[in-house]
Amino acid sequence: MISQTLKITMLYDFYGALLTERQKQCIELHYLNDLSLAEIAEEFAVSRQAVHDMLKRTVQIMQEFEDKLALVARYEKQAVELAEIAALLKKAVQGPGGRLAQVVDAEKKLGQFLKGGGTDGF
Repeated sequence: MISQTLKITMLYDFYGALLTERQKQCIELHYLNDLSLAEIAEEFAVSRQAVHDMLKRTVQIMQEFEDKLALVARYEKQAVELAEIAALLKKAVQGPGGRLAQVVDAEKKLGQFLKGGGTDGF
């Protein structure tokens, strides 16, 4: 399971361009620059509660984008599939026997991935 901070930064990587400038600044200051709510509140001349509410709303907005578009989920699935292909190829290169079968398996998986079979049509 990934940490909450990592999840939010991944959502930001994918959906940050869809946020307002203020939302982007809040996420960047808190999650990327590790500023506290009080420090951000001072920077924006607002209350700590206002910063908390802004962060909470912004994360919720990004999660709604993810629920509809599933870009992060697709990316994670692709990463797993490519790691499996890499492992098959590594095993084929290092292993004493059955190399051809492992390379063929890796080629099939890669072919499915490139055709969209491994990415839910993405």
